[in-house]
Amino acid sequence: MVIPIKGTVASAVIRILPGLTLCVLVAAAGYALQQIELVAAGRAWIEALVLAILIGATVRTLWVPGVRWKPGIDFSAKLVLEIAVVLLGASISAATILAAGWSLLISIFVIVAGAITLSFGIGCLLGLSKRLAMLVACGNSICGNSAIAAVAPVIGADGDEVASAIAFTAVLGVIVVLALPLVGALLQMSQVAYGALAGLTVYAVPQVIAAATPMGAKAVQIGTLVKLIRVLMLGPVCLALSLGSAKLREEADEPGPHVTAGDRPRVGRPALHQLVPWFIIGFLLMIMMRSAGFIPAKALAPMGSTATILTVIAMAALGLGVDVRVVARAGGPVTVTVVLSLLALGAVSYTLIRLLGL
Repeated sequence: MVIPIKGTVASAVIRILPGLTLCVLVAAAGYALQQIELVAAGRAWIEALVLAILIGATVRTLWVPGVRWKPGIDFSAKLVLEIAVVLLGASISAATILAAGWSLLISIFVIVAGAITLSFGIGCLLGLSKRLAMLVACGNSICGNSAIAAVAPVIGADGDEVASAIAFTAVLGVIVVLALPLVGALLQMSQVAYGALAGLTVYAVPQVIAAATPMGAKAVQIGTLVKLIRVLMLGPVCLALSLGSAKLREEADEPGPHVTAGDRPRVGRPALHQLVPWFIIGFLLMIMMRSAGFIPAKALAPMGSTATILTVIAMAALGLGVDVRVVARAGGPVTVTVVLSLLALGAVSYTLIRLLGL
């Protein structure tokens, strides 16, 4: 039997083309507005990355893209972004890592563990179930939805719990992206310090890039590096939970049907690709290749420009996935838990940065 590879590829392209085109148009609008800023004010006060999120979110509020658009939007938010992150690794060398200081890199592990513990405690005090509190804690402390998706089967979380935990990631993540540069400017933080703050507090890799870009290239490099080290904590955390979360899995309550993940999933450990995504490996390989001199100097600028363009397209997809109405459906205790946990994480991260003298 001959598999029609060409036909399969063509059908996949046809499926993603509408949504991908929409994301490209939103990204182009972001670049256009940035150019208008440059002409009118002499500088871009709001970068194309953030503008793409805002435009996408506005479109999503006024018009909900149907099934036809979803494959391309998902493709842009995931694979396009992952390729951008890999390319971004070429802009970072071993010297950049050393400039961050090994004390900071080691402290990341302590911050993640402490943030999970603190957030879990806040959630339990506010009356959340232990499983929901743990999902919120891991989402806040590691990498948002990806952490929630990986941890859910480990602790036996049900659909209601998963839906409640992920409700804030898009909306609150965008708010942090917009507000954090203002915080960095008010505190007069250096690029390295601000990049570390963004990497330690912002939910997802694309949001870190968007939040760090207004402060400069060094902030983006440090922020991305710190964030990806946070993501690497997902594996050890899932392993620890799988060994010690029997009480969470046996917690007595009724599973909520037909909400995002459906009924409670079967208990199990997440797949390897969930713990260590391929783009993180690619990012680290790019750093090694750059440090070893395998990437020609002439290729660095085009790779950086390509990474930026792909990231703006991914930001457009992120904005198109934002639904501000999800917050109202998440409930007060979850809202307070997520906000308090994020504020605590930011305060601890800033204190650490000051102590390290960045």
